[in-house]
Amino acid sequence: MKQELASKLLRSGEISRRDFAAKTASSLLGVGLLGNSLTSKSFAAFEGSSKLKQAATAKNVIYLYMSGGQSHMDTWDVKEGVETAGPTKPIKTSADGVRISEYLPNTAKHMHHGTIVNSLTSNQGAHEQGNYIMHTSYEMRGTIRHPAMGAWLNVFQGGGNSTLPNFVFVGNDSRHPGAGFFPAAQAPLFVSNPENGLKNIKNSQPEKLQARMALADELDKDFRTTFAHRNVKAYADMYDDAMAMMKSEDLKAFDLTEEASDVRAAYGKEAFGQGCLLARRLVERGVRFVEVSLGGWDTHNANFVAVPERCETLDKGLSALLNDLNLRGMLQDTLVVVTTEFGRTPDINQNVGRDHYPKAFSAVMFGGGVKGGYVHGKTDKEGREVVEDKVKVPDFNATIAYALGLPLDQVIYSPSKRPFTIADKGQPVTSVFA
Repeated sequence: MKQELASKLLRSGEISRRDFAAKTASSLLGVGLLGNSLTSKSFAAFEGSSKLKQAATAKNVIYLYMSGGQSHMDTWDVKEGVETAGPTKPIKTSADGVRISEYLPNTAKHMHHGTIVNSLTSNQGAHEQGNYIMHTSYEMRGTIRHPAMGAWLNVFQGGGNSTLPNFVFVGNDSRHPGAGFFPAAQAPLFVSNPENGLKNIKNSQPEKLQARMALADELDKDFRTTFAHRNVKAYADMYDDAMAMMKSEDLKAFDLTEEASDVRAAYGKEAFGQGCLLARRLVERGVRFVEVSLGGWDTHNANFVAVPERCETLDKGLSALLNDLNLRGMLQDTLVVVTTEFGRTPDINQNVGRDHYPKAFSAVMFGGGVKGGYVHGKTDKEGREVVEDKVKVPDFNATIAYALGLPLDQVIYSPSKRPFTIADKGQPVTSVFA
């Protein structure tokens, strides 16, 4: 009935599509899209936001986050013939002219599917702040929490699997911004250990649970009517979503024991590799944004011991994921992103480590419409300065949003009536697309 009424109103011209979207967002999300009544102040706040739009080249994102600050000098932007290079050597890849670290030999075989961005730069040199801006495009503030990309994707497009969450985070990073100022329904489902999947999700007495839920609904009815607040509604929605998920046939996506032993072994036994396998299984069933984290990149000490160890885990999980997606015909519409909060200093410290370095660092994208065998941007011969095609963090996030076909200039009001866009004023790097 609601859909029929909405359709009639739109056809009759009594309400514009933009106004209808604004009203829908306001009632369902607790936020508002800015409509025709925009003030000049609202326009000015985001007059620099990109108006570029394209048909989506990616349906899904698998976002691999290297927590701690991955050394660009020892992974994607290896130097030679300078002291800052240390002992790390570059190797050839499957893409002509593209070289990466010797610590990533299996990933090197897939670089004909990928784009390296060697010109990222940030102004946030502390872990929590760097993590936050990388996930949200905004600097951390005490007065508001901004949404991560997966939450924006939920709000603008939704879709995916109706009984599984569209946004899943695999790992133990408590600093993840989640839904930000969006309602809790847009937050990721947190899975701390992919081996364990979802615990206690199956109910052995469904009739008894249904009766209890019906009773709780009856008891809460007056409260919900009296206090029609979005946070109250969010709790009710959370219960509804949980009930739907408990009944879903697709819950088996979280059960990695369904995979053949040789497939599981290919991803590596570590939680990260198994998380990459879980990400593939979830995307395969319609989950649109899955993040998997790999910590341990904060290499102030013994960088040249720690980085090879971390790279071994990354290399196995990432290469298996890319191979798996490609064989299943999924890589063309799945954007795989590898990124971190900042790089590490070119200078090697007295503890044979590298320190925080937001001035220049790297990220990589595979599939999802990006060019294969392409390197965007460049640092100087010592890896200190970006000398070509600088990419700020909001630009990088705008590029991901652009691949998904999301509106970069669409302004949304937070509950506190402040305007925001998905990537602040970030400009998508369109040259990375094929």
